[in-house]
Amino acid sequence: MKISTQEILNRYHNEIYFFTLKKVKDNNAANEIFQNSFLKIHKNINQIKELEKVKAWIFQIVRNEIANYFNQKSKYSNQLNVNKTETSNDYQEVCCFDKFINELPDNYKDVIELVYIDGKKQYEAAEILEISLANVKARIRRAKSILKQNFSECCKFEFNKKGDLIGEPDCSCCS
Repeated sequence: MKISTQEILNRYHNEIYFFTLKKVKDNNAANEIFQNSFLKIHKNINQIKELEKVKAWIFQIVRNEIANYFNQKSKYSNQLNVNKTETSNDYQEVCCFDKFINELPDNYKDVIELVYIDGKKQYEAAEILEISLANVKARIRRAKSILKQNFSECCKFEFNKKGDLIGEPDCSCCS
């Protein structure tokens, strides 16, 4: 007995979507992962040999797509041909970015550069700097707070409800 992609979609649509949304916490990403998963399911549906294992097979594909999503997200800085001199050039278009990074106290600057510019995981940064993971996270929070304040004061960016910077720069330094 065979099962079609449409039957799988009808039966598991909500379960897969909400499972994905719970993991990635982003509607757009969940939709993208959902679509990619169903493309792979459709493409490989002939591999199903036992109908009892369909759900496990489907969720393995979905978990792999979620992992791919997070891997792509963490490789963002690698796609920028990361090295210290080129990175500052990539971000020069962002109003005062280099200036604010360079003005951070060294303990915050080192963590930000390792995690966000060099693309290291937080635990890798902790090992490199020989500090605890909790300390890395605290330094990142503090550095982000300092950067947000600088962007707000100097460049006149505003904050949205999530606390993210929004708007266009109105900076006397860059104008």
